Amino acid sequence: MVKVPFFARRLALAAAALGSLSADVDAQARSEITINDTGVQPENVTSSADGSVYFGSMLKGTIYRAAPGAAEAEPWILASVAGLTNVLGVFAHDASQTLWVCQNSTGGRGAPAVGQTALRSFDLATGTTKGGYNFPSNGGVCNDIAVAADGTVYATESFANRIHRLRPGASELDVWATDAQIGTIDGIALLADGAVYVNGFSSGRLFRFPVNADGSAGAIQPIETSLPLTRPDGLRAVGSMTLLQAEQGGRIAELTISGARAEVRVIREGLSRAAGVTLVGTDAMVLVDLTKAVAVPYRPR
Repeated sequence: MVKVPFFARRLALAAAALGSLSADVDAQARSEITINDTGVQPENVTSSADGSVYFGSMLKGTIYRAAPGAAEAEPWILASVAGLTNVLGVFAHDASQTLWVCQNSTGGRGAPAVGQTALRSFDLATGTTKGGYNFPSNGGVCNDIAVAADGTVYATESFANRIHRLRPGASELDVWATDAQIGTIDGIALLADGAVYVNGFSSGRLFRFPVNADGSAGAIQPIETSLPLTRPDGLRAVGSMTLLQAEQGGRIAELTISGARAEVRVIREGLSRAAGVTLVGTDAMVLVDLTKAVAVPYRPR
């Protein structure tokens, strides 16, 4: 048997480790994620801690999942099996291993409703159904979702400008807050101050709802932005007081909250119909054109 010198063995091990690390980095590097299906029209995007990326479908109701590092999302939770229709918001919550989903009735404008507008939950690992919570009136639009540190789930209802709440252990939603000045409520997120932040798609404004000691909503507080927002849509918390904002006007921006003001830092412009955003490693994966997610490098300030 040929003996390999100790230093040579160390070099070989180091090279192997470096090669493995390089492969892992390459596996995570993806400039975009497309969906392996036609006529999907995703409205939002989310991700889990392992780098998996999830899309819903407004037209088909199916949930699609791109495995860590994969550049293509495959059908994962089939609408025909789960009874899903017209999925808008999706939100992966790692702490509870839950994928929260905004399921919507496909009725409207006098058409008969198909399905039920509801907040749905699925196991983040297996995709199996965990729960379903109907909106008080069918035909509303469940748009986006956020989860507080104590497990309380908040979901926005567009056009009605309402925030619905699901308390831990509750079997039904309750209307937590509503205010017409929001202007077509859309994105929602929670920050380290414990408050609930929402944007108005038609008003182009950002608002904060403090959470009172008893869990009720405090008075709405408008947040001044250093730059105007144009059709703000998906909103995600990425720091203690920092949000990523997708704007259908074509921009992804970082919003840093200080008191009643948000400093807006543009991360990328020229994005066609940026409807949703999720942070995966050092990339903001931005949903564009209701078709795919593109990677935009993001470095916090």
